[in-house]
Amino acid sequence: MHVRSRGWIINPEDLTRRLIDRLAASGINELGIHPGGGKAAPELLLKTLAFHEEKRTRELYDYAGERGVTVEYDAHVLSYLLPRSEFSAHPEWFRMDESGARVNDANMCASNEDALDYVSKRARELALTLKTPSHRYAYWTDDIVGKTCRCPRCREKTAAQQTLTITNAIARGLKSADPQAITGFLAYLDALEVPEGIRPEKGVYLEYAPIGRDSARAINDAQSPENVHQTAKLAALIAYFDAKNARVVEYWADNSRFSNWTRPPKYMSLNAQVMRADVKYYLECGFEDMTSFACFLGEDYEALYGPAPVEEYGEILSGEY
Repeated sequence: MHVRSRGWIINPEDLTRRLIDRLAASGINELGIHPGGGKAAPELLLKTLAFHEEKRTRELYDYAGERGVTVEYDAHVLSYLLPRSEFSAHPEWFRMDESGARVNDANMCASNEDALDYVSKRARELALTLKTPSHRYAYWTDDIVGKTCRCPRCREKTAAQQTLTITNAIARGLKSADPQAITGFLAYLDALEVPEGIRPEKGVYLEYAPIGRDSARAINDAQSPENVHQTAKLAALIAYFDAKNARVVEYWADNSRFSNWTRPPKYMSLNAQVMRADVKYYLECGFEDMTSFACFLGEDYEALYGPAPVEEYGEILSGEY
């Protein structure tokens, strides 16, 4: 068994010709551009839109394609697709909290059809702007836990059900811009459950992102409570979505996580033993597409500590299991 699609996800400012060369030489064939997460995600996406239009960026994307590396965007987009500024005109589009008040802090009302249509139209516009050689648009809901809608129509829906409802709306917009578009249901944070009763639109696939894992131990280590929690629902998720196009979005090389999302970055040593065990497990689960956040490993990291472990990472993903 081997990994068919092998990825590396960076922040825009870390994109260089040298990195592309290293990725290509290491067998990495996917490069994800991640604007950043948390509450600042909409502002960071706006900066990335400007970055996308730069002549240097377009040249680097073309160069990546020549080297066999497909570029795409992996982004938390919901607060951009449904701007918080719409709250005054359309409070019903936004989530209701436990007290019964409409609030615009995160996500949206997953039962409001007008809001879902608005998100769908905005997703179409974003896809037409962020054109890349890949037909994958990893457009995710907000990067926050515990902020689902609690209105009477949404209250009985789990975070996973609300996430898939919103992802389906995004997918409809993407399809109108690109008939070959695919996008991921992000099984992440409090949306690790199977979204029972809500079927994914055509082109919606599973993206499994175990951010709460213990990175010092293999993901299937039965002695790790954190990892048991992360994998407990995995078989059911794969069965629900099918393994086709399913992708692991891991944290093996995510120095932003190891640095607590604060620069200057800390030194990071790739845990090769854990990564190999994880890759083997994921292949046995049916995944053929694997990537990892690899943020905070750019030129500022290299100035402090030397080259990031691109080659070691690529060797592990490119191996036979």
